[in-house]
Amino acid sequence: MVLGGLVVVLLSVAVIMFSCFLPGLRETAPDLPTVAYVDIERYQGKWYEIARLPTWFQRTCAASTATYQILGPGKISVENECREADGGQRSIRGTATVVDPKTNAKLEVAFDTWVFKIFGSLIKGKYWILDLDADYQTALVGTPDRHYLWILARTPTLPEERYQALVRRARELDFKTENLIRNLPPAVVE
Repeated sequence: MVLGGLVVVLLSVAVIMFSCFLPGLRETAPDLPTVAYVDIERYQGKWYEIARLPTWFQRTCAASTATYQILGPGKISVENECREADGGQRSIRGTATVVDPKTNAKLEVAFDTWVFKIFGSLIKGKYWILDLDADYQTALVGTPDRHYLWILARTPTLPEERYQALVRRARELDFKTENLIRNLPPAVVE
């Protein structure tokens, strides 16, 4: 009897979690252009989040970073870290797969969580590189449904002029830039 109740609870949780992702799977948005080409060798390394659109999975995060490392052809390790409101550190790891080898600008990421293990390819995150400066110092990364967006830089802060240029580019791509949350650099959070 107890086992049956546990199965019902687990199935209910799974259905609720799946339904959270289902709207994003059905929505269609106009095509989202990416950069022409990304040199993954140059793109790998540590990136600091300068700003983002609100995300449920980062709701308590500040001083966020993403670190990418090539694992092999078309495969990249991902480690996202942030400082929690209580001062603790949080991280999540995953693997990105290049889905468009002509440009390397479209990545699908599966994070190492129980949700991804259960639902697999149904909920892989689609992260597209929408803007990237020639020196690989700033990037604009978003999802094709335009729900999520990140402004990233190789340093914890970004000159205001470059930040505003990336915001303008995101607005041109129909992201809701009025909802952007600017991240605090690590020195301010500590």
